[in-house]
Amino acid sequence: MHDKDESPSLLKRAGTEKLREVFQKYASIQKNGEHYMTSEDFVRKFLGLFSESAFNDESVRLLANIADTSKDGLISFSEFQAFEGLLCTPDALYRTAFQLFDRKGNGTVSYADFADVVQKTELHSKIPFSLDGPFIKRYFGDKKQRLINYAEFTQLLHDFHEEHAMEAFRSKDPAGTGFISPLDFQDIIVNVKRHLLTPGVRDNLVSVTEGHKVSFPYFIAFTSLLNNMELIKQVYLHATEGSRTDMITKDQILLAAQTMSQITPLEIDILFHLAGAVHQAGRIDYSDLSNIAPEHYTKHMTHRLAEIKAVESPADRSAFIQVLESSYRFTLGSFAGAVGATVVYPIDLVKTRMQNQRAGSYIGEVAYRNSWDCFKKVVRHEGFMGLYRGLLPQLMGVAPEKAIKLTVNDLVRDKLTDKKGNIPTWAEVLAGGCAGASQVVFTNPLEIVKIRLQVAGEIATGSKIRAWSVVRELGLFGLYKGARACLLRDVPFSAIYFPTYAHTKAMMADKDGYNHPLTLLAAGAIAGVPAASLVTPADVIKTRLQVVARSGQTTYTGVWDATKKIMAEEGPRAFWKGTAARVFRSSPQFGVTLVTYELLQRLFYVDFGGTQPKGSEAHKITTPLEQAAASVTTENLDHIGGYRAAVPLLAGVESKFGLYLPRFGRGVAAATPSTATGS
Repeated sequence: MHDKDESPSLLKRAGTEKLREVFQKYASIQKNGEHYMTSEDFVRKFLGLFSESAFNDESVRLLANIADTSKDGLISFSEFQAFEGLLCTPDALYRTAFQLFDRKGNGTVSYADFADVVQKTELHSKIPFSLDGPFIKRYFGDKKQRLINYAEFTQLLHDFHEEHAMEAFRSKDPAGTGFISPLDFQDIIVNVKRHLLTPGVRDNLVSVTEGHKVSFPYFIAFTSLLNNMELIKQVYLHATEGSRTDMITKDQILLAAQTMSQITPLEIDILFHLAGAVHQAGRIDYSDLSNIAPEHYTKHMTHRLAEIKAVESPADRSAFIQVLESSYRFTLGSFAGAVGATVVYPIDLVKTRMQNQRAGSYIGEVAYRNSWDCFKKVVRHEGFMGLYRGLLPQLMGVAPEKAIKLTVNDLVRDKLTDKKGNIPTWAEVLAGGCAGASQVVFTNPLEIVKIRLQVAGEIATGSKIRAWSVVRELGLFGLYKGARACLLRDVPFSAIYFPTYAHTKAMMADKDGYNHPLTLLAAGAIAGVPAASLVTPADVIKTRLQVVARSGQTTYTGVWDATKKIMAEEGPRAFWKGTAARVFRSSPQFGVTLVTYELLQRLFYVDFGGTQPKGSEAHKITTPLEQAAASVTTENLDHIGGYRAAVPLLAGVESKFGLYLPRFGRGVAAATPSTATGS
């Protein structure tokens, strides 16, 4: 599984031989015994971009030139390998953009290089930028002969869009009044700041002005806010001490902004105005900020084995789709439950043997001094496979049991979650309780058969007890013996476990709210400790009710009868027998089960229009390149090493710097004027 925290700076280089094998697979040109890739080989066939038949030639050549450092129109293996290495560097995004503008491959950008690329972008075709103005002369000199190195280029690229926005404002305000109309404001923002807009913000650009003319200070504050949304998120987290669900007021975020950044009160006013326009709320939480700020290429790259979009939008969620979603969760939950149960089954057997060991009512010495002694004696007398006695019926039952628990918990949480993705604690507890109650249908028959098989090894008889014989002996109603105790254990367990897991997982997420698989495992294991230990008395009572009493042992007629007799004969400590074994079994089992369940949802991703597990990577399609990449539903296994980041990085050049290149050419009527040379 490759689902891990991988920004390009953490990508591991590909091996030379494997990279050469991939290169030769796509290289269509051979000269003097050497293989070469053409622009189309690299961009369209290898990267999978610009797959349309009427693609823009010039855009494809521009992107290929990033790797073609010799600028001869062909990409050699050494150039292919060098670009793979560049993609693994921490500043790969800026270096990729630099090589896009370094048209001659000499490590500098001239005025002609810069102007040539800018004039080919969609933005310049819609709102032309003065390439002869004072901004350009400040960077390239009055005669435009100064060459810009990489470090200087990064600042130029940063300042260029701010200057473009101000120049656009001046063009819409020829009289110099300091105001533009709401529609002109919308036109500028949609074109110049397109890469910073989410659909919610874009659709409310006019309404946020309330029909009034937009002043220059408001315009600058608005663009500054869009640029600083990642900083705003940090201000929010500072104000809420790390919580992503706390609703905070304007005064709270103003106070936090004063102590840690230079964000102005006007920007905060616009932020709350925007949040109100999008969600009609007087307070904001982290989800409001995420809805205002688009996700960029630096989000975590989850390698999905399958990706299916069941509905176009949440509004299309029919009852049938919701049934499909529950079936999908049930299937993944079954597999996850089986994995978790198999991993910890030996611990479960030891726990059962310890809980069934009685003092005071049976003549003879105790069989096991402690859990470790029990483990050793099982292996010595019954063999290693004795630790897995009763595993088969456990797996047959645990798959639907865990599946229904996970499915019901998710279902109830979905119903009680508000539109912003928040759920109150009482609702989390209720969802967990419902999940625990629903599982008893499967749990009780499973547990009673499993327990009788597990304790069978303690009796030295020649006959071997099998699961089916236990089922026939008990009958349908007998399989639900001890169901009240089962409910007494499973309802509070799940009511404690699932809310604890959700909050622990959120605490262990990184600054972007993402959970690495190891944090999921840790959160699942940690949540199991209080849940498993606190319900041990109910588990002891359930075990005593479900095990067949041997000659001379006390028998019980029900939960209350068992409670009184255990207290009278063995004292209060008996209720906590096997606590350690139960914690050591339940804690890792649920850790393994939950991490498997969530990773399966990431790997086999299906968008039903509902909620996804929090902390999983939520890939937002915001640019044409990302849309092109998303059209391929399976991972390209040839994208190895740094090339795993190639498509997200090229999308980042668009989404971070607004350098959108025309997608279409070759006689397409909608082609922009800048595509003429690519036709």
